[in-house]
Amino acid sequence: MKGLRVQERKARSVEGNLFRHVAVMALTSSVGLMAVFFVDLINMVYISWLGRAELAAAIGYAGAVLFFTTSFGIGMSIAVSVLVSRAVGSRDPAAAREKATTGMALNIVLGGVFAALVWIALEPITSALGATGRTHDLTVHYLAIVIPSQPLLMVGMIGGAVLRSHGDARRAMMMTVWGAVATAALDPVLIFGFGWDLTGAALASVAARVVIAFYALQAIIRFHGGFDRPSLRQVLADAGPVLALAVPAVLTQVATPVGQAFVTRATAAYGEAAVAGMAIAGRLTPVAFGVIFALTGAIGPIIGQNVGAGRMDRVRRAFLDALIFTGLVIVAVSGLLFVLRAPIADLFRAEGLTRDLVYLFCGPLALLWFFNGVIFVGNAACNNLGRPFWSTLVNWGRHTSGTVRFALWRGGYWGAQGVLIGQAVGGVLFGLLAVWLALRVIAAPRLSPRRS
Repeated sequence: MKGLRVQERKARSVEGNLFRHVAVMALTSSVGLMAVFFVDLINMVYISWLGRAELAAAIGYAGAVLFFTTSFGIGMSIAVSVLVSRAVGSRDPAAAREKATTGMALNIVLGGVFAALVWIALEPITSALGATGRTHDLTVHYLAIVIPSQPLLMVGMIGGAVLRSHGDARRAMMMTVWGAVATAALDPVLIFGFGWDLTGAALASVAARVVIAFYALQAIIRFHGGFDRPSLRQVLADAGPVLALAVPAVLTQVATPVGQAFVTRATAAYGEAAVAGMAIAGRLTPVAFGVIFALTGAIGPIIGQNVGAGRMDRVRRAFLDALIFTGLVIVAVSGLLFVLRAPIADLFRAEGLTRDLVYLFCGPLALLWFFNGVIFVGNAACNNLGRPFWSTLVNWGRHTSGTVRFALWRGGYWGAQGVLIGQAVGGVLFGLLAVWLALRVIAAPRLSPRRS
């Protein structure tokens, strides 16, 4: 079959220029991510135009919760990517298909359970973030519509991981691009045309998840051998290896929204204008640094394929090239944000404290995002080389002591601006730690033997 013939071709990342592989995978992956996040940004613009501060604040609080649920999916997709990419690098299409099937089945089940738990706890979660009154009610309403579609998001994320593991960056990109197109088409109709405000934005997000899941599944079935018929015996047999990677990967990813939730709560003390400024910065971040967000998913399959092929020299080179690539992207994007800081603030009609926070984000703080990128690259190396809990250590350290302590310290001096500054500065130390740990694991990887 065509899908099997595609699978049997040599793994793409075990030959050729590694910097080019890193750039192509990161850029194509980021196009898809940025398409989705750009639509989220447009959502924020539309809501800002309605002129109701509580709506903008509700989007900010909801974003913190959705960041948490998305991080759960990212962690699970990393585990599937590690196993599938190793099988691809070893030229074992049957094993790659088996791991993809098991990963998808486990994630649909776990994604459903996770979504149910979050949905039940929406009221206390939103209150814990600092939302009160009408803003609290609007946030819960928005999330009550979006959260049940979490299993669809999981299907899309696992599908994207499988596609990238096969080196199919273009289809992994187009999966999210089509989801963004669906949202962009529905947003103005539902928000303004029907006058549904947050309800319209939520329904558009659900529709996008349907499109993403459908595209991912049909791409895998048509071009990469599809899936086996899942059996309980096989799922249980593979659950151990998948969860051994997934648990630390999920814990690693969940650390980020936990830290962000603290920052949101700390900012709430300075009023809705501060929360709105944080919400704008939160929407700008993945759009501006989409390439950096994509690095973990992009560099992971490259490392995994070369591990499967026994090419540790190329693993080290890929890691170093990814760091160089990160630095180049950060410098370019930071310069662009600084030049456009006034038009960006005007787009959101930001004034007062909200405008100050937007200017701060688009200024020197953007450069410090280099260290977040370093953490992403280091996490990918540790996840693929048998030390996933090292990634967990770095991420939780960065988003607890590296966020809470520094945000409180600077916030006490400079208010809401100090919270942002402290959050950014706290990443420097843990970025350096991530590099040190990654170089150690590359020099002495701990890999479990591949099942025959």
